Amino acid sequence: MATTPSPSSAHPVYVIGGGPGGLAVAASLRERGVRAVVLEKSDAVGASWRTHYDRLRLHTTRRLSALPGLRIPRSFGRWVARADVVRYLEKYAEKHELEVVTGVEVLRVDRAGGDWILHATGGRRLTASAVVVATGHNHTPILPEWPGLTAYEGELSHARTYRNPEPYAGKDVLVVGIGNTGAEIAADLAGGGAKRVRLAVRTVPHLVRRTTAGWPAQRSGILVRRLPVALVDLLGGLVARFASPDLRAYGLPRPDTGLATRQREGAIPVQDVGLIAAVRAGQVEIVAAVEDLDGPDVVLADGTRITPEAVIAATGYRRALEPLLGHLDVLDDRGRPLAHGARCPREAPGLYFTGFTNPISGMFRELGIDAEKIARRIARRAGRPERSRRSRAA
Repeated sequence: MATTPSPSSAHPVYVIGGGPGGLAVAASLRERGVRAVVLEKSDAVGASWRTHYDRLRLHTTRRLSALPGLRIPRSFGRWVARADVVRYLEKYAEKHELEVVTGVEVLRVDRAGGDWILHATGGRRLTASAVVVATGHNHTPILPEWPGLTAYEGELSHARTYRNPEPYAGKDVLVVGIGNTGAEIAADLAGGGAKRVRLAVRTVPHLVRRTTAGWPAQRSGILVRRLPVALVDLLGGLVARFASPDLRAYGLPRPDTGLATRQREGAIPVQDVGLIAAVRAGQVEIVAAVEDLDGPDVVLADGTRITPEAVIAATGYRRALEPLLGHLDVLDDRGRPLAHGARCPREAPGLYFTGFTNPISGMFRELGIDAEKIARRIARRAGRPERSRRSRAA
């Protein structure tokens, strides 16, 4: 039977990852008088946001995306730009006086009685009373193992390295994958001077407007997040009939599974930030999924052979938690944490996870909610009294 961490432990809580989730947990713990140390393998907080493409903005509204204890400045606008998200995270760490150690990567986590041992770069061996894993949903880029991949003669890159359309001006480009990233990169290329843009689609997504008559899609996600899956599927289908255009003539039929069903499988709706207009204008062509790479050619699922000058694979990421935690039996067969938020895996009390789901109600919003719940649970175990909201505000 697992040992519960000692409430009187003098060791700090270590938070692995200095992104929005990790910073929010650290701030919430500090507010409750619990020492938290954030370990970030890069040289600054918000590392993943620093490397996203230039055009990216939060798909959730400013007012519903603030982390606990600091509003996002109104001057950043309703849809916060990537660079402003970085500025906000820097200010967040500064305002809460967070203890952030950069340039340290945690390689393995082990139990040691009621505590935890973190093995990190530089031969570090750190002892923690609790551990919060916040390394992020988008950790390690996935490049599909297409036949012919190693001998492919064309220019191939992952969306992780895409910044802006400038290097692709005048080029024939194939974007592979129609998640939010692939859809936005395709629209960015179409408006940024690419000669031809094709978007390879394997599974048709739910395309939703970011706002409808001023109502953000995020608010709808918040309203329906606890409703039965079948009901959300029905409501989503009805709304799509009125709010989303029919793109069957352009190669994008409506999905054959419901919005909530698809979300449970790990796929969230694609928010339209220019793709629909680009498709209807003929600036982005929808093509079949990629099946094979043959010399300079890309072979599609319908047998078509094309020869783009550049291929950008927007094919997702792995959580890559196995080297860190795979030996603890806290991950499912897809590498996802068995527990999330304030719940710990059954055999690993004191081990918490945040940021490994992709909620339709907004990632930043849910990270903030998780942070408060995790901090409240840890503080309670450490014997820290919970302060009222009024006293915290004071």
